[in-house]
Amino acid sequence: MSDNVVHLHKNTDPAPVTTLTVVPEPAPAKPIPLWIRSGRAVRTAVTHDVTKTTARAMARHTLFVAGGAKIAAKRTWDGRTASRYERMFRAAEAAGNHELAAEWEERGQHFREARHRRRMDLLTSPIDAAKGVAVGAGVGIGSLVALGIVMAVATKDVTQVVTPLMATVKFINLLITVVRVVWGPQSLVIGSLLALLALWAVGSKQQAAPAWALPDNVRNGEGEPITPSIVVKALRDLGVAPLKTAIKDMGDAGASMLGPIRIAGCGVEVDVTLPSGVSTIEVQNRRRKLAENLTRHEHEVFITIPQAARTVRLWVADSGALDEPIGPSPLVTDDTLTADYAKGRAPWGQDLRGDAAALSVYQRHLLITGLSNQGKTAALRSLALWVALDRSVEFWMGDLKGVGDWAMFDGLATRLIQGPTDDHVIQVTEMLEDAVEEMNRRLMAPPGTQFPALIVIVDEAQVAFMCPLKTTRVTEDGKVKEGAPYGGSKATSRYFMACRKVHNQGRAVNVLLWQGTQDPTDQNLPKLVREGAHTRASLALGTESQARMALGDKPVDGGAAPNLLRPGLDKGTLVVASDGIDIPKGQASITVRTHYISTEDATEIAERAKLLRDGVTTLTVVERGEERDALADILAALGDSPRLLTADVLKRLTALDEGAYGRWTNGDLKRVMEAEGEEPKKSHGRMVVHKDHVLRAIANRDADGSTSASN
Repeated sequence: MSDNVVHLHKNTDPAPVTTLTVVPEPAPAKPIPLWIRSGRAVRTAVTHDVTKTTARAMARHTLFVAGGAKIAAKRTWDGRTASRYERMFRAAEAAGNHELAAEWEERGQHFREARHRRRMDLLTSPIDAAKGVAVGAGVGIGSLVALGIVMAVATKDVTQVVTPLMATVKFINLLITVVRVVWGPQSLVIGSLLALLALWAVGSKQQAAPAWALPDNVRNGEGEPITPSIVVKALRDLGVAPLKTAIKDMGDAGASMLGPIRIAGCGVEVDVTLPSGVSTIEVQNRRRKLAENLTRHEHEVFITIPQAARTVRLWVADSGALDEPIGPSPLVTDDTLTADYAKGRAPWGQDLRGDAAALSVYQRHLLITGLSNQGKTAALRSLALWVALDRSVEFWMGDLKGVGDWAMFDGLATRLIQGPTDDHVIQVTEMLEDAVEEMNRRLMAPPGTQFPALIVIVDEAQVAFMCPLKTTRVTEDGKVKEGAPYGGSKATSRYFMACRKVHNQGRAVNVLLWQGTQDPTDQNLPKLVREGAHTRASLALGTESQARMALGDKPVDGGAAPNLLRPGLDKGTLVVASDGIDIPKGQASITVRTHYISTEDATEIAERAKLLRDGVTTLTVVERGEERDALADILAALGDSPRLLTADVLKRLTALDEGAYGRWTNGDLKRVMEAEGEEPKKSHGRMVVHKDHVLRAIANRDADGSTSASN
């Protein structure tokens, strides 16, 4: 049996056996050698944060003395030589300011002449000094001798003649002895300490130590102010060879490139005049490196091109300032606020300088674009909420996302379509075509007639542009014929053409189109549509090409860079190109941090807007009525006539179906004919429709299986 198991028997009767298991004690651990424990202790002590901080502090203050000595030596050299004037001369010459260069050259010449005179005076100064000393000594000795003569006469002792002279000599010798004994070693030590303290003060003030030795808050740039020397160093290390060479020639006078550094909101702003041979695009393309040289993140530095030639304007944010919210919208905080569509400005947010950014929407088509989930709907909705506080403005709205972002406008908007399906796209397209008819009706009014604003808002407009459906009709034999597509970017696209028509003439009669779309491309945001908007704004985008689609070439060439905004972190930050917002002179765009209005707050603002109105009945589905074959109806309107004036054709169409053709204009008639390859022609200076043209269009349509139906 094992030594670790013991059996205890209480009696001889069969009974359970109790087994006790004794667990052996573990073997004692071997002691760790002293040298290993000592090494670990030393390593812990060396790598401890306190040790590192102490060592860095000692190195920092020691290097402050060395840096201060270097600065003091440079200042002394500048004071004794003409190097300062040479640097200023080269700086002015590099900047192309020849007048200032000539002035510094003249100052340097005057300095050299004065220095030459001082050196020539030094050649004769020992003789002059000796003469002065001799004269002074002679006068002093003569006075002492005269005093001795007086004392000799008074005491009748001739030895008293030299008594005053000897007493003076002994007194001077005593002073020398006292100074030598008392201040000899002490003066050397105290003088050295004072000199080191002075050098440390100079180095500490200028932070003349390597970055690794500086405290964490200084080394990381947190709160570090933007000074001329920091900006010049950042530009010098930008990697542009001509710029680095020019700054090197300028020396410390590189600050002559800089304008005044101005406080601008939560940052500072400075204009930099680049030397000859350096283009502004070279600085713009190195935005990230410039920001890192300024101890900032890329999104905290903005580079724009002001009106002055060869100049870039830098706006540098305080560290972390752009990550802080800007505060609530005045629409939320002021429940008495009202709007004026014609003369007022919507409180949209703040610019980077911290000033209020307000947008005028009067007779301006609007386009807001950006990546998904960056605040596009919130930015567009905040403008609509402000305009809603003007009771004269009418809204027609299509939300092709359909998640309730615009639900609070039920009871404010005359039409409100919400949903992402193809059927919703059809309804939005027909709503926009109705806006075209309303625009044409207003255009036919007498000149000078004033109309209330009608704002058509389509959110997620890319859904409409990408819709693949086409207009369809059922022929008499039961076949389904396809015609013009709803989406697309061609002249046959119904949504595209309705946008173009509103853009072309809508603003003249206060019919406006506001669109919000995401991730712009040529497919989901055609060029002619995006260029028809007077106010173009963009949130964060993925590429520079998308930025050009969203804003246009001029703002991007001028420094606008929505593609450099941080998706997810810069939500609600817009780059805006519009004449409806105050943009600094010489710039083509402005960056705006918009106020965020939550859905709950938006609902409350909408309720205030409803109280200003008499009550609005909102249509949530556009009634399309019976679909008709426009070409067949035009043929019926012509009757037996080989040709007929377009005005007469329109009258007969209205008589045929007033609901479908009651608001038709010459443009609508022309659109239907052009879609089938035909169009009205002039006869004796008046537009007419030829019957044979209509018959040919119907034959061609039936031959290729297409049709052009109108509602």
